[in-house]
Amino acid sequence: MNVNLPPRLAEIVSDFAECEGREKLELLLDYARRFPPLPAEFNADSDAEDVPECMTPVRMSAKLTNGRLTFAFDVPAESPTVRGYAMIIMEGLNETTPEEILAIPAEFYLQMGLQDVLTAQRLNGMAAILAHVKRRAAEALEKTD
Repeated sequence: MNVNLPPRLAEIVSDFAECEGREKLELLLDYARRFPPLPAEFNADSDAEDVPECMTPVRMSAKLTNGRLTFAFDVPAESPTVRGYAMIIMEGLNETTPEEILAIPAEFYLQMGLQDVLTAQRLNGMAAILAHVKRRAAEALEKTD
């Protein structure tokens, strides 16, 4: 049940939920393989910040345009799990409103069933990335008030 998920993120969650066992890992690795290079406009972006809760060095940036957020991440290629998480967030949440992001349950990713194939420590990366995305959404909302 994908309550309070933006439509594209709900689709992604559903795709993972339909997979079994190693298929979930393969799908996560497919997302990691599609991870784009950091856009040039984000390279020099002073609002890029570290996601310190991740064991992997992750940098994230967010831009608010016409009331919608777009995210970019910089994640090392040797961290495919975290790259997969970041790609899921980018694909599922880019061009959504801060309100939509803030409505996402903190542990939405449990609906994907990844806890069946990944350790809790690995899942912490998804939680950390989502927490930062939500913080940036809250900041964006404050700026528009």
